[in-house]
Amino acid sequence: MINILGIQKKLKDKIILKNIDAVFESSKCNLIIGASGSGKTVLTKCIIGLFKPDTGSIFYDDKDFLNASKNERTMIQRNIGVLFQGNALFDSMNIEDNISFPLKMFSNFSKIEISKKTNEILDRVNLKGINKYFPSDLSGGMKKRVGIARAIIQNPKYLFCDEPNSGLDPQTSILIDQLINEITKEYNMTTVVVTHDMNSVMGIGDNIIFLHKGNIQWSGNKDEIFQSNQPEFNDFIFASDFLKEVKALKSNVLF
Repeated sequence: MINILGIQKKLKDKIILKNIDAVFESSKCNLIIGASGSGKTVLTKCIIGLFKPDTGSIFYDDKDFLNASKNERTMIQRNIGVLFQGNALFDSMNIEDNISFPLKMFSNFSKIEISKKTNEILDRVNLKGINKYFPSDLSGGMKKRVGIARAIIQNPKYLFCDEPNSGLDPQTSILIDQLINEITKEYNMTTVVVTHDMNSVMGIGDNIIFLHKGNIQWSGNKDEIFQSNQPEFNDFIFASDFLKEVKALKSNVLF
């Protein structure tokens, strides 16, 4: 679990985050959604330690992240896996070396142990046998799965995914969502997903916060979305005519 209390952040004299309180739960897909410029990226960077909030507290389980010693912060960060929006794979490395890179850098595993772990993770993300391929040999969806494999190879307690479906077709996006949801439950991770994808929201949104101009304007789960009367949230979620029609139909059924 990650607990955020009273987080505020200003950049270049502009207040980006305004007194953010949120709880991201274990074994759940916790989504941060909102329009561009709403503060999603800044909040995420504050949580993982790339930005320091001006005020507030961040707890990883019972550990006070902002007031921890350097060694304690390092230990927390080693329990964080990150799936970057652009995958951030090393083009000059084959897939096996890309995935095993964190183990080689931060563990004392032997070569045999690293190879075994890498093959297990490749099998888990349905990419068995592509060890010697290079990123340029893979489709966009396969690259995402390699990115997920690298993010979870150290069995992190916390997983952050930045726009995991960016650039993917709808069918592949659903498969990536399903994979993220499965490993979240399987590894009992606290997963935080930053997304614009409404299919992700409706598919894996166990716990959702909606940011608008640096404030949390709505929070809930995917089943509560159609009950919202929050104007900014509704404008964001029901931007398409299709979803407006779905909301109208559900409203008629409910009332």
